[in-house]
Amino acid sequence: MPENLEQPRKNAVLSNSANERKLGFLEKLYIPEILKGLGYTFKQMFQKKVTMQYPEERFDPPDIFRGRPVLVEDNGQERCVACGLCARACPPLAISMQASENSDDPKERYPTFFEINMLRCIYCGYCEEVCPEEAIVMSKDYDLVFATREEAVYDKSRLLKPKEELKQRLDYLREYKNQQFGQFWNFDEENNIHSVRNRDKRWETSLSLVEMIEEQRKEGKQPELDRE
Repeated sequence: MPENLEQPRKNAVLSNSANERKLGFLEKLYIPEILKGLGYTFKQMFQKKVTMQYPEERFDPPDIFRGRPVLVEDNGQERCVACGLCARACPPLAISMQASENSDDPKERYPTFFEINMLRCIYCGYCEEVCPEEAIVMSKDYDLVFATREEAVYDKSRLLKPKEELKQRLDYLREYKNQQFGQFWNFDEENNIHSVRNRDKRWETSLSLVEMIEEQRKEGKQPELDRE
């Protein structure tokens, strides 16, 4: 049998234990320790203050800071093409949108409404990561106050922000993605002005794939189908 199990250990709290420290009269009153604590507090009163006097003093976050997500407004229009990737990637399902098409809009698709429930948002930045158009980014806004739940749902008018105000974040994302993808990331802003209307003279989205091939064959763009 192990030596340490042959006899029970002495209880350190017993008064007759050799390991028990004897306290004096003042120590039993805890007065010296209280005075030490008060002395330390009094000493810190004259040290340099590092506390920010909010809201008189505002915190300026760095570019890496992830505040509330916003939509990038480029030349008076949203960059968003309503692809829905941000809504799919959002873990708490805080993003919702509805896509539409506009013949006068060179982007072809745009969101008729775009909403983010800030009570659900966890500021993870996944929406920013998956967006192919750099249309949604994390801003430096962190002071959010709501009186009702309805006020916490931000619509497109409250989410849109000019790209000039988001330049620091967009520049940071370009540098951040270069570190990930080998120093070749370069987002082309003209890339989000795209259209599929003029690919064929008779482009109809209601046509099936076979009907589209037939239409292209009639126009001489596809070889004859082998029906044998």
